[in-house]
Amino acid sequence: MADYPTREEAYALVTEFNQSDSLIKHALSVEAVMRHFASRFGEDPEVWGVVGLVHDLDYEKWPDEHCKKTEEILTERGWPEELIRAVVSHGWGIVTDVEPKSEMEKVLFATDELTGLVTATALVRPSKSILDMSAKSVKKKWNQKAFAAGANRKIIAKGAEMLEMELSELIAETIAGMRPVAEKIGLAGSLAEG
Repeated sequence: MADYPTREEAYALVTEFNQSDSLIKHALSVEAVMRHFASRFGEDPEVWGVVGLVHDLDYEKWPDEHCKKTEEILTERGWPEELIRAVVSHGWGIVTDVEPKSEMEKVLFATDELTGLVTATALVRPSKSILDMSAKSVKKKWNQKAFAAGANRKIIAKGAEMLEMELSELIAETIAGMRPVAEKIGLAGSLAEG
């Protein structure tokens, strides 16, 4: 496992290429969700976590080259091919033709957009928190096309299908994955400890 990048290396890379607070919080959200699902699937949370952390590495500086620029950067830095492929696959059907095949790739594909929808839903709640939120709250917002319009529901639904999970279960697991970092991502709201 020594050839895998550490969490610290991945985070340093994210902050080297991204200054946007919202993009960094998104990276932390996806990292946490990837770690959660890795544990659920009996995989290595460290490996899945770094993939989640760097998945949008190029988005702030090169939005028109999304995934392609990240592939270049990670290749230059000597990242393992399987991790680069996983990162690139989350843009399948949008900016890349790399179809998610492994469980890690499918989870990233399914939850990337979903973390945005979950975040937006939490922020309109009275508590502004993910800690007291259920999948039902997100499902209520699902058909409101104007709500979190940037969160592509088709991709989320396709990801759930690829994982052979009910949408409600995928949402519930994504919320559960984000809860441990609620404070860091600004979603502890009025339920923040202390």
